[in-house]
Amino acid sequence: MFVRTATFWLRPAFALRVVGRFQRLVGFDRSMALSSAALTAMVPLAVLFSGVVSRLGGKDTAERLIDRYGLTGDGADAVRHLLTSSTEWTTLGLFGVAFLVISVLSFARAAQRLFEQNWELEPLSVRNTVNGLKWIGLLAADAALSGWIHAALGHRPFELAAALVVAPLTAVFLVWSGRLLSAVRITPRDLLPFGVIGAVALTGYSVAMSVYMPRLFNSSTARYGAIGAVFAMLSALFGAMFAVVASAALGAEVREELDRIGRGERPPDDEVRKEWDTVLAQARSRWEATRGPAVVGRLTRKH
Repeated sequence: MFVRTATFWLRPAFALRVVGRFQRLVGFDRSMALSSAALTAMVPLAVLFSGVVSRLGGKDTAERLIDRYGLTGDGADAVRHLLTSSTEWTTLGLFGVAFLVISVLSFARAAQRLFEQNWELEPLSVRNTVNGLKWIGLLAADAALSGWIHAALGHRPFELAAALVVAPLTAVFLVWSGRLLSAVRITPRDLLPFGVIGAVALTGYSVAMSVYMPRLFNSSTARYGAIGAVFAMLSALFGAMFAVVASAALGAEVREELDRIGRGERPPDDEVRKEWDTVLAQARSRWEATRGPAVVGRLTRKH
């Protein structure tokens, strides 16, 4: 049963549709745009949050990040230098406030464009600003709750327990992100596959980064100095945003496939088998064509 299900969902025609949707999204460029916008918005917010928490006697963002990923040496110093606020954190100034608002809204609109293009909706741009601000609030709440869970449970191997607890919250957050940023034009039913797939992808990514993040920060800061922490954060955010973009493309296609199945348009098993037979035959032919000259060359050298 498992093999039959996997064969159906991984069949070439379906995989090509997913790849085609990802290409229409310009997936790699969109992932980089989202990660850059996220970094531009999150660093000043993290510094501001650090100032508030420090005045209340709690750990600031830098120390929380260092504790979560076990950063040491140059990597820890670079994070402190980047994210620790000064005692004058309240003096943002007019330009600082304007930059903070613009960067936050820019990130929200970058995420909004992902949903609009993936689900083929009319762009709303600044007309959806209110929902964008609501989404930023939802993002902050999700980040705070996830951080608290990781602080409480994250000392186990690979932070697996914390990642599994956070996964359902991530699925809910992704579904409601689509609702808010699309101005309630996408139904929860249509967003559910994206939410589930995205939660699984981000959970796996979180577990992997719990192992790789210290090495990434230390190597980047050793090579580039304090600015290396920025490169490391951008690299980590790119991976997360790539998982979100790919999950959006896959989730939309899964929803459309489920709708086809509901209408009785599921391809018969013999058609799926023919697709796989064609792919395997082509792969075998290419392998033999590549292997042939190599075998001839070895025989020629022997003689």
